[in-house]
Amino acid sequence: MSIRLATPADAPAIARIHVTSWRETYAGLMPDDFLERMTNEEMRQRREASWQRTITQGLETVLVAEQDGNVVAFASAGAARDHPGYEAELMTLYALKSVQGQGLGRTLFGELVQKLKADGVQTLALWVLDANPTRQWYLRQGGREAGEKTEGELREVRIVWDALAS
Repeated sequence: MSIRLATPADAPAIARIHVTSWRETYAGLMPDDFLERMTNEEMRQRREASWQRTITQGLETVLVAEQDGNVVAFASAGAARDHPGYEAELMTLYALKSVQGQGLGRTLFGELVQKLKADGVQTLALWVLDANPTRQWYLRQGGREAGEKTEGELREVRIVWDALAS
């Protein structure tokens, strides 16, 4: 397995993993109609265009993990949007279910943290669904819970790193 900075050519694979992971992860955690809207072919195409733009314009730091020459996971971080006092936000961290449980997420997250630190970032935050099993995973990576928000039927918990680990 290798981890590298994403290129614009990775946008189709990232978009595919993005919608596939939503289906695999959020089934039963989000309303079915909302999940369908977020993972249909139109949304996959919109995500592909968005990832193309994000990578081309350098709007976020985007890393991909490859296994046997195929992109199987990705992570991204950018300027914190609604996390006062935090410099960066973990925007995404998704891996295909078929490669989960192999330490890939931990490695990808660690590489992203090192890249952020090399860029001078010291603090990080994210939002995670309260019922998402990865919520505990983020805590095991050194994060701590620091607030919550509710939008419609969805309750999210803020997880923060006050000082990114070396």
